[in-house]
Amino acid sequence: MRFLRRSDAEQTATTDPEAQDAGTDAEHAPNRTPKKGRPTPSRREAEGKRRGPVAPPPKTQREAAKRARGTKQERRAAAAERRERMMAGDDRYLMPRDRGPVRAYARDIVDTRRHLMGLFMPLVLVVFATTLVQNLLVQQYATLLCLALLITMVVEGTILGRHVNQRVRRKFPDAKDRPFALGWYVFTRAMQIRKLRVPRPRLTPKDAATLD
Repeated sequence: MRFLRRSDAEQTATTDPEAQDAGTDAEHAPNRTPKKGRPTPSRREAEGKRRGPVAPPPKTQREAAKRARGTKQERRAAAAERRERMMAGDDRYLMPRDRGPVRAYARDIVDTRRHLMGLFMPLVLVVFATTLVQNLLVQQYATLLCLALLITMVVEGTILGRHVNQRVRRKFPDAKDRPFALGWYVFTRAMQIRKLRVPRPRLTPKDAATLD
């Protein structure tokens, strides 16, 4: 029957050597892209090849703990480096409130002066200790001392805030820091113990004359 036979065109293409040569030339034509012979790799496979081989999963619990310990050490080292840069005053690692030359200059002014406000934290410990003493006279004197120091802190903080704002406006005429915000910033820094200030003080009271 005819439908079981191949067509005459197919027989001619198979038996005619010129047709075969034409087909071969068409496959190797310069304008035709040859077949790759393999499927196109997925995006995940391509990214995996660029990143390199993936480490095999841990076989034992000890190996998993060792890998986790190594990763934790790397995180601790990175955190320590960030903190050290922050303590050194690097703007890239400082909090937003501490960034900028205006805030750095204000910190230098505070760090080159001695303040009674720096006794605030020790005073809190003294007041807490007096509450444990069962002596009414001691508690009264401690309360009066605390009240006097608080008043002194408010007066000294107000004077310090005005002084810093005047010097900042003179050195940075285009500064956009609000006077109250800058005054509160130097007030809170002056209340801290010198060793606990962040970032670390760059100047000492001996450098007050060198500060513009």
